[in-house]
Amino acid sequence: MLTENPRPVAPKLLVILAFATVYIVWGSTYFFIRIAVAHIPAMLMAAMRFTTAGLLLLGWCAIKGEKLFVAENIKPAIISGLLLLFIGNGAVVWVEQYLTSSLVAVLVSACPLWFVLLDKPLWKENFSNRFTISGLLVGFVGVLLLFGERLLHSDGTATPYQVPCLIILLFSTMSWSGGSLYSRYFSKGPGTVNTAWQMLAAGIAFIICAAFSGETKHFDWQAVPAKAWLAVTYLIVMGSLAAYSAYVWLLQVRPSTQVSTYAYVNPVVAVLLGIFFADEHMSLVQLAGLVIILVSVLLINLNKYRQAAAARKSVRQGSLAKA
Repeated sequence: MLTENPRPVAPKLLVILAFATVYIVWGSTYFFIRIAVAHIPAMLMAAMRFTTAGLLLLGWCAIKGEKLFVAENIKPAIISGLLLLFIGNGAVVWVEQYLTSSLVAVLVSACPLWFVLLDKPLWKENFSNRFTISGLLVGFVGVLLLFGERLLHSDGTATPYQVPCLIILLFSTMSWSGGSLYSRYFSKGPGTVNTAWQMLAAGIAFIICAAFSGETKHFDWQAVPAKAWLAVTYLIVMGSLAAYSAYVWLLQVRPSTQVSTYAYVNPVVAVLLGIFFADEHMSLVQLAGLVIILVSVLLINLNKYRQAAAARKSVRQGSLAKA
């Protein structure tokens, strides 16, 4: 039976820094992905990003003397990498060719809802709690508002790819959440090594896709402007090496539902960047959907915060009683 693995104790400062990195950096990656795919084919760009980041991180692990080639550790890392990065992030990269970065970030904010629905070992706890159920329902309403806004505007003036993009993003959020939970429950060995193999697995899958889709045939490397290369560099260093590594580590030391709250902060960062630097706009209906989804995460996590506070109070009372 699948059970919740005991979480190792992590320094509070490192946890705060990791959350800050995931919250802020990942929110900015939607903006930089948009810049990159405007000049580099989507699958090819993702292949460059994750293959480079994976090789760099694997090299760093080798320098540290970590054991790299342990079959029982590599297998779950590959599965996690394909679910998280190839399917989950790959869908985001592809749809940003047709949707604004701020809208994509808002749609991806449905991830925490899937964390609750897919985390089977915690079903009894999650679904017996009124705050969790209320949060799911409120979040679903928010997502419906966001989807409905785009569907209403999918007329003759809109690109025919918009509705398929919404469907693809729906499945990508499911894959990302499922891959995150799989990584949490099944990952083995050093976290940094697992992260490196996850990125390499995704990078190789993207290389295959880029080759079979014909993206490499007519691509002119010299025609890519400097800003696109800088965007790819940012995605490699900050988006993958820093933020993704922090995310995988947080999955091992903090509750999954708490880690999943990154998806509610990222849209705020993405929206602000899109508005200030890419001349993007968000409608009032979309902003209302975002607010509703933010309320849902508060409801989903409210009981967990209360339980943690009650546990700390019980420990303090126990200590005083012994004294």
